[in-house]
Amino acid sequence: METKMAFLLSVVLILTSFENQIEDYICKPCGLSCDELTFSKPGTCSHCKMKLIKKIDLEKKLILNEINIQNGSGEFLIDGGNGNKNKSIKVFYHKPKNYQSESKILIVVPGAGRNGDSYRDAWVSASEKYGVLILSPMYSEKEYGFGAYHMCGLMYDLNLKNNIEYVKNSNIVKLKEDSFTFKVNSNPEKWIFQDFDRLFDLVVDTLHATQTQYDLFGHSAGGQILHRMAIFQQNSKANRILASNSGFYTLPDFESELPFGIKNTKLTEQDLKSSFRKKLILFIGELDNENEIGGTLLRSISADKQGVHRLERGKFFFNEAKAKAKKMNLIFNWELKIIPNIGHNHRKMGVSAAEFLYKK
Repeated sequence: METKMAFLLSVVLILTSFENQIEDYICKPCGLSCDELTFSKPGTCSHCKMKLIKKIDLEKKLILNEINIQNGSGEFLIDGGNGNKNKSIKVFYHKPKNYQSESKILIVVPGAGRNGDSYRDAWVSASEKYGVLILSPMYSEKEYGFGAYHMCGLMYDLNLKNNIEYVKNSNIVKLKEDSFTFKVNSNPEKWIFQDFDRLFDLVVDTLHATQTQYDLFGHSAGGQILHRMAIFQQNSKANRILASNSGFYTLPDFESELPFGIKNTKLTEQDLKSSFRKKLILFIGELDNENEIGGTLLRSISADKQGVHRLERGKFFFNEAKAKAKKMNLIFNWELKIIPNIGHNHRKMGVSAAEFLYKK
């Protein structure tokens, strides 16, 4: 009897999960497996019988997709977009006192800590000084793992757990490439890049802004996301893309596979023509070198071919891309900026980035 009941319960949970594709409602946490379920309509949970509530951030009472932007700092919650409707993204913002409908908009992409709040806070002073609206999306590590965040959804089913080694008393993580496996996701709808245009459009509609483009700044893991965006996302409303202090790079190289090249992707030479035309600025700290112990640094055979620290790797990536563009006789709009006296510090890099972007 217990076996039959367990089977029936499993069927109910599967059918419930299948039927509820919009997933705007959840049951209050009860310690049962249904805490992971979401539902498309109000009512009661078919598992624990609790009354369903609107999918919200339980701590801040944020209602999903309800965007209310006031002067100063705040946050709101949006869904994960096409292919990721079951996920949510908390967006931290700062709207300056002198904000106007034509004010610039900057999306700040956090590092591996996913700390959109502190990244937003680091830009408050620049926001007020230059009159720029700051948006910093926070992707929870529970819903967006390494493949979904650092690798932007380009890879999934990564068997990282048994193929990485954390070196004690250091910031180094070693990857065993020979046994590391994954699947390539060729569906752009599930890549993270489209979230940025979608977020921009939502905010523009909410504030009745007149901007048609936005800028991007990403540090560390955020820098990884943004340089990959320049390569893979063919069309976007992004203007200037500042990729800062990336740990390692995906080269525009058809001889190497992801995550270090593009051989196993559907990118073509025609795609690279569009990629090299983008306004990608590699923003690298001069002191993010062999002496830097901040952040996490991936070490592997392929990663080390790019250099043994972030400064080397940034220069290598830029020079390889520039040589590729020259060989293919393509326009190359990328820039490399080495920022003096700064290491792996997103606050200090942000100050320099604000001056680069908005100081007249």
